[in-house]
Amino acid sequence: MTNTTHWFNALKEFWGITAEFTSLDGEYDLNFLATCDDGSGYILKAMRPGCEDWLVDMQIKALDHLEQKTPDLPCPRVIKALDGSSMLQLPDENGDTRLVWLLSRLPGQCYAKSAPKSLPLIHEIGMILGQSAAALADFQHPGLERDFKWDLMRARWIKSDLNCIADPNRHDLLQQISAEFARIEPRLKTLPKQAIHNDANDYNILVDGTLSEPRRVSGLIDLGDMCAAPRICDLAIAGAYIVLDHPTPEAALTALTAGFHSAYPLTTEEIDLLWPLLQARLAVSVVNSTLVALDNPDDPYVVISQAPIWRFLDGSQINARLLNARLRTACALPVVDGADRVITWLNAQRGGFADLMGQDIADAPMGSLSVEHSTWPQNPFHMPLEEAARVGAEFSKNLWLGYYNEPRLIYTDPAFRTGPYKASNRRTVHLAIDVFAPAGTMLHAPLQGQVFAVENRENHLDYGGVVVLSHKTADGDRFYTLYGHLDPEVCTRLSPGDTVKQGEAFARLGDASQNGGWAPHVHFQLALSTDGMEANWSGVADPDELTLWNALCPNPAALLNLQDKKTTYQPTSKQAVLDGRKAHFGGNLSLTYDDPMMLMRGWKHHLFDEWGRPYLDAYNNVPHVGHAHPRIQAVAADQLKRMNSNTRYLHPAQTTFADKVLSKLPDHFEVCFFVNSGTEANELALRLARAHTGAKGIVTPDHGYHGNTNAAVAISAYKFNKPGGIGKADWVELVDVADDYRGRFKRDDDDRAQKFADLVDPAIAALRERGQGLAGFIAETFPSVGGQIIPPKGYLPAVYEKIRASGGVCIADEVQTGLGRLGEYYFGFEYQGAMPDIVVMGKPIGNGHPLGVLVTTKEIAQSFDNGIEFFSTFGGSNLSCRIGKEVLDIVDDERLQENARQMGARLLDGLYQLEAEFTSVGDVRGMGLFIGVELINPDGSEGTEICKYVKNRMRDHRILIGSEGPKDNILKIRPPLTIDGEDIDMIVTTLASILRELP
Repeated sequence: MTNTTHWFNALKEFWGITAEFTSLDGEYDLNFLATCDDGSGYILKAMRPGCEDWLVDMQIKALDHLEQKTPDLPCPRVIKALDGSSMLQLPDENGDTRLVWLLSRLPGQCYAKSAPKSLPLIHEIGMILGQSAAALADFQHPGLERDFKWDLMRARWIKSDLNCIADPNRHDLLQQISAEFARIEPRLKTLPKQAIHNDANDYNILVDGTLSEPRRVSGLIDLGDMCAAPRICDLAIAGAYIVLDHPTPEAALTALTAGFHSAYPLTTEEIDLLWPLLQARLAVSVVNSTLVALDNPDDPYVVISQAPIWRFLDGSQINARLLNARLRTACALPVVDGADRVITWLNAQRGGFADLMGQDIADAPMGSLSVEHSTWPQNPFHMPLEEAARVGAEFSKNLWLGYYNEPRLIYTDPAFRTGPYKASNRRTVHLAIDVFAPAGTMLHAPLQGQVFAVENRENHLDYGGVVVLSHKTADGDRFYTLYGHLDPEVCTRLSPGDTVKQGEAFARLGDASQNGGWAPHVHFQLALSTDGMEANWSGVADPDELTLWNALCPNPAALLNLQDKKTTYQPTSKQAVLDGRKAHFGGNLSLTYDDPMMLMRGWKHHLFDEWGRPYLDAYNNVPHVGHAHPRIQAVAADQLKRMNSNTRYLHPAQTTFADKVLSKLPDHFEVCFFVNSGTEANELALRLARAHTGAKGIVTPDHGYHGNTNAAVAISAYKFNKPGGIGKADWVELVDVADDYRGRFKRDDDDRAQKFADLVDPAIAALRERGQGLAGFIAETFPSVGGQIIPPKGYLPAVYEKIRASGGVCIADEVQTGLGRLGEYYFGFEYQGAMPDIVVMGKPIGNGHPLGVLVTTKEIAQSFDNGIEFFSTFGGSNLSCRIGKEVLDIVDDERLQENARQMGARLLDGLYQLEAEFTSVGDVRGMGLFIGVELINPDGSEGTEICKYVKNRMRDHRILIGSEGPKDNILKIRPPLTIDGEDIDMIVTTLASILRELP
């Protein structure tokens, strides 16, 4: 065991520093963290006995060089001893001489243990590495020309040791990597060499920042493996560790490369070597550790260190040939050699190509199928053939054009997803220009080409007949054009290698039975390379990968003799909408998330932004039966074709809706009031209570009503400004009577329920003392998932008994939990075993249409019938009543209450497992699809910052949830009742992964 006292004394004697000592890990050397009382810190390094002076001298001089060249680079500084030396020779506790030196401590933790590993953070890592490499470009030291196994230029050494890998598949994989290295080695040797870090692995990069703070690179450490090599080796080594266990390794490597390039510009030749060098580094690592394991069979670290590498190598789905294009584009370099020349040539020839459709289409109208402007398809996750065959039917019957770079939701097949869930990333952006025309219309080659591929793709919503032509510019640069949705008869006439002359009629448009099921059109796409795609082109791109695909498949407008501006889709600018909102709306109108979303479409429990990115809506309870329900659309459209008027005229929709509402309630409810919102319904309920009792005071527990939550149950009195009307509500002082009952009720029992009910007694007494009397009690009927005080089952009947004994009426607020959301119960008061006098409904009963409902007894309604008319202009309109009735019918017909029960149980089971696994989950509570997850700090206090972090990270993973509570530390999950098992699993799995990111 290391004697820290010995080194504590050495630090004090030779550097004059007194500090608390902690041993750090080290493979060969001794490393200590020295922390001073003032918070400053140092790293004391005592090298292994026999360590050569040049190794430490090289590191010290390199760090000094970096400090001089780039003083802002986050590298440690060498701290000189009292005698001015940067390095000392000191005896250890055994008398062995060691080279000892001191470095400043940098903040943060190693990248390996930091989360999340975001693309902006990885870009910054690349930039820091690029800056260090640029600064080291002129650094010289004799030790750089060292011969050791970690010099990536010497990776060929593994070839003779591959037999140590027993698994035949893995052996073959490493043989391929070794062979690829041998292929590129001559090119590698032509590149200039310089001093490089050579070991920027995930433990040698420090990251600062926690929870919602931005992550920043705080340190690049450990120059012990420095050598002279091409700078691309430095990037490849860092990339080898960045990709391991990253959910999007291609994107991670791209971000790293772009960051490096921004600081130290790369050439296309260097970029093309990156992937084989990265693989070579991983191969060197596993071969070396396997050889070490043969000498140290009991060392578990060897196997552990190999695991992430083998996970990557065994399971990698990276398209290596397409990767070079991706990396080049990220660095703003030609996507393939000659790409810039092809674009220049096409622009120069614009206007001189043969007409694809056999006629000039410059004046053809554009038709938008975008997320923003189109409702094709109705269901963004399923496009039936009968719908696909009519896509764009609202546009010209003769000839019209579809936009390039347009985000669309018509690409519904699961193959367009890039992840396991419906809310995963998906490819939505169209990379071609569509020309819609009658089936059988002939196509003419814009310029001469050679058939590269011709085939019939018969799958649902595929291309049908498709032809790819290869072309050359006058300078010999090659590019390609694709023509999809053709009559497959073309396959009988053309073969690969055939020449198609400019202007030649070579194919015709297929009908829906021939072209994959679509309305007749040609998908006309340009590509500057087929490397990594061959004939299987991606006709649609992920909106987050447009940099690559716009470079690889640019706008083909020139080949149609059209201007790019006419055919390129321009979505509404989110920033412009945000600016307009700030200019024209009040500042207290809030937006969700720091980076607001602009949502254009919805379907059931999913929403879509302007680029077609899907989001799982696990928060919005207003679309009770799902966004954009076709039955509600149909009812609304049908009624608007007829008339829409108020309740001053008779219409069967009003009584039919009332009958449906009352059918869900106990028999003593006989009268309905239809209003515009839940808020209006609540205010009407208070007016009814006042009219019926003649008193003014209202009691409400602050644990739920009006969304208020508090650490204690606060009792409020409600009064009216005007004797003759509702006026403006004025909540008077809170009377806190719950000090003895703080904490969470983990079980329901009569004793606790009664104690909770007793809290209303002081409030009733206070109202009487003020001369207001008691008009009633209003509360949400299901225990609030957002409050820290959770009323137990049975408290509401006890409260109601006290209220009625004091002459008040009992009002049940079912805005949040009614209409089947609880699964087991249609209304929350049923769960409590309580019988209210008034029930209020809002929000979900209109599924987004402004509608609220109040139901009560005939006796209370008659008390309100005082000769003054009550009228809500739109609340009881024909349209509102038909929509409300349809919502309730859909809940029944689609068995959504039962779905809420099943999916809620599945969600709760998953969340209970997370509660058992993560100390940050303090409590899980709720029923059906009304669930709260309380997040806490390690000391048990409310985890407000944790909740903020988790909510935003869930959004990053395309899941929308809310938060509430007095300290805003409770996740609130209340999706539309249509949610299914896949989406429940997504919530639980994603939440678990985010909780693992917590420090």
